[in-house]
Amino acid sequence: MMMVPLLVAQGKPTSDDRIYNDVRAKLADDPDIKGGAIDVTVKNGAVTLKGLVPDAQAREKATKVVKKAKGVVSVDNQLKLISES
Repeated sequence: MMMVPLLVAQGKPTSDDRIYNDVRAKLADDPDIKGGAIDVTVKNGAVTLKGLVPDAQAREKATKVVKKAKGVVSVDNQLKLISES
């Protein structure tokens, strides 16, 4: 018997791996953020963003985009502007 379907059948919360993949895809698809060097980590639904983005608009937008991903419980935006590096 496989464990994964059993966990899904029991209504297991969205896994960190799935949240990570969803967040990465959303960030890559967004025209304001795309091109930023963003490192994403997820632990128990809490997402941490680190890296560089081109401007303050991209930094703010990253938080909004990540919050829309299913299963995200919080966002710790530690992104810095390229001009700050």
